[in-house]
Amino acid sequence: MSALTKASDPVDAYVEELRSALHGPRRATVRLVEEVRDGLTDTVAAHTHEGASYEDAVRLAVREFGTPAELAPVCQRELTIAQARHTARSVVLAAPLLLACWYALLAMGTGQGGPLPRTAQSLAVVAGVAALLAATALAATGPLARHLPTPHRLPLLVAWTGTTASVSMAVATLSLAVAAFMTAAWPVIVLACALAAASHALTAPSARACRRCARLPA
Repeated sequence: MSALTKASDPVDAYVEELRSALHGPRRATVRLVEEVRDGLTDTVAAHTHEGASYEDAVRLAVREFGTPAELAPVCQRELTIAQARHTARSVVLAAPLLLACWYALLAMGTGQGGPLPRTAQSLAVVAGVAALLAATALAATGPLARHLPTPHRLPLLVAWTGTTASVSMAVATLSLAVAAFMTAAWPVIVLACALAAASHALTAPSARACRRCARLPA
């Protein structure tokens, strides 16, 4: 039995059923669901003002809005874009730290051909590519999206960009932990290690949520 038949108020039940079908950033989801609630409530009020009973007014309003199952894909499309922007922003913010880790590892490596310098170079490449892709995604889903359609697979690209960046953060954390034992300047390296771990913790959940949203029908 759906939530629509369980709740005493059909408008509340409609909104709850819609909310349970959506996935995306919490703030964007709350805002979108409240907009739907306000619109549905206003439509019901308009029909009751014209003389319809409350139950008939709700049925008429739902007929105009569509059922939660019919409306969910439209709402999910907007939330998927919102989640992609959230993930892209986290990558853009994480990229400078990846570059900082690169310099720290390069300075702590034992020779230009050592394993830590090679790790540092790889992190620098990942940081540059991830930042470029994330910045492009932000542009494509921002004001520019009003004039150009958003590519269908862009959210999935952002999701895997964020995933790659988060994995790189994990690698940076491990590499910095190793580097801390190879230098007298270990307090600075430990601080960088902590920042890399924190950035991974922030980027990884966003990327995971973005992957989930990108796979949903929208």
